[in-house]
Amino acid sequence: MVSHNKTRRLISEVSGIEETWNPKWQRHLPINAPFTWLAKGWRDFLISPAQSLAYGVVVCALCSLSVWVLFATRRDYFLFPVVAGLMIIGPLLASGLYLKSARLESAQQTTFGGMLGVRPRAGAQVFFTGLLLCMLMLLWMRAAVLIYALFFGVRPFPGLQHVAELLLTTPTGWAMLAVGLFVGALFAGFSFAISAFSIPMLLDQQIDAFTAMGVSAALVWNNLRPMLLWGALILALFVIAVATAGIGLIVIFPLLGHATWHAYKAVK
Repeated sequence: MVSHNKTRRLISEVSGIEETWNPKWQRHLPINAPFTWLAKGWRDFLISPAQSLAYGVVVCALCSLSVWVLFATRRDYFLFPVVAGLMIIGPLLASGLYLKSARLESAQQTTFGGMLGVRPRAGAQVFFTGLLLCMLMLLWMRAAVLIYALFFGVRPFPGLQHVAELLLTTPTGWAMLAVGLFVGALFAGFSFAISAFSIPMLLDQQIDAFTAMGVSAALVWNNLRPMLLWGALILALFVIAVATAGIGLIVIFPLLGHATWHAYKAVK
């Protein structure tokens, strides 16, 4: 009978993705590793901070434009899933920040234009991954609408000024809130697992999208405690950004982008 290690070696030889099976992908990180990533991300932010701040301004402008479009088209009921969905595609939007951190590690110069026009080593695979993440965000938005319809029928959305009263003062609202949080947690957990390391990996290596997402999920599972802390830190910083009407994204998004690159380097 062929041993497990021999089977894995045969698979890697046939598929040509030997690096994916390398034991280093299964290393166990210390639980406080996310704080180290944030410290290194802040260090990268402070080197040529104008580039990172400009990148944050671009992301903030895109988010503000998305929110304006929702209100202009009277689809404000999509606001909460869209805001949450931005966390799904965030790793894709941060590609230029990964490039800056990578260049700093090799003592190379980078420009803001280069950050906006980053060329991943995996080529179109990163755009395919981005497409999958965008589809996941749209699915999340549709699920939110279906959950609302399940509990309130075809009743029109009361508007943001009344949504807190609707959700927090009625048994139906409590039930919808509980189900919505549960479904949202499933979407968030899955998207976090497949995107935590896959986008930086596609920028750094010639690898296909499904392999990158699979390796990312495996890394998250094999380092569950530090990755749960990392996810909690991302959520806390994102809440701060939302509480400042998105202005905080100008600093928080570049910080998380640089830190994510160092998270990837920690498991590479």
